[in-house]
Amino acid sequence: MTVNKHCGEFHGLPVLDFSGEADEARTWPAPGAAAWRLAVRYGASSGFDELWKAFLGTVDPAGVRALLIGPWWTRDYDAVGPTLATILRDAERLPALEALFVADVTYDECEISWLEMSDVTAVPAAFPHLTELVVRGGTGLALTPFRHDRLKALRFETGGLPGTVVRAVAGSELPALERLELWLGVDEYGGDSTIDDLAPVLDGTRFPALRHLGLQNSEYQDEIAAAVAHAPVVARLESLDLSMGVLSDEGAAALLEGQPLTHLRALDLHHHYLTEELQQRLRDALPGVAVDLSDPEDEDDPEDRYVAVAE
Repeated sequence: MTVNKHCGEFHGLPVLDFSGEADEARTWPAPGAAAWRLAVRYGASSGFDELWKAFLGTVDPAGVRALLIGPWWTRDYDAVGPTLATILRDAERLPALEALFVADVTYDECEISWLEMSDVTAVPAAFPHLTELVVRGGTGLALTPFRHDRLKALRFETGGLPGTVVRAVAGSELPALERLELWLGVDEYGGDSTIDDLAPVLDGTRFPALRHLGLQNSEYQDEIAAAVAHAPVVARLESLDLSMGVLSDEGAAALLEGQPLTHLRALDLHHHYLTEELQQRLRDALPGVAVDLSDPEDEDDPEDRYVAVAE
């Protein structure tokens, strides 16, 4: 699996590309009617700073509700830090911003593990009305625990999510958080988290409003499943996502032997290594739950199993 498509919709809004290129005939929608994707074209003569100035001069930033940051480099990849700093300098001009996607980038623009990230702690702090934050890419990614009273959805998409970031998320105070998704990835690309790092999330002491939990794309998916089977947080979830990893019969059996999951609306296990027998047992045990068992993989040797998104 690769990240091969840009978002067509973000924060419930259609995504509109803004390239900064002159188009006098174009009629732009109202600032809050679209999610604006800013992307520097490969080989462009100017970089993100100029694109940002053009955007602010074309669209009234005071009404912008959603932003997506596409490629920020012109030729050689560089870290996203300066790009974020450019946006954050103008944070007060974006009082209505509710959603931000850092690095809506596909594999043909840059592989997910090659994306050069930075410390993103200042992002939620700069936007007090932010309700949705998505960050793609784990290389160089950093975060310290933070508090935000309005953030409802937080997602990190990586081929390797640093354990320091997982611990920072688990240590944050997010009383409104309803959706949390972590693509944990593999050690080869910096995904060095452990099951202990997830304990504050699983034991229910954090995020009282949480209704959807995704712990995905992991090399230790069986261990996660075993912990989830007895995790207090599960009782208040409406949906659970353990997909994209190396889930095997061992992890699935732990789910079946643990606390009831019949209250869930959906259980996503796609991209897995389950036998037909275990798949059927899950279907039989959860007749009222939408269980996604698509994309089965067939590899008997655990050493040869792979997560959906790594490089």
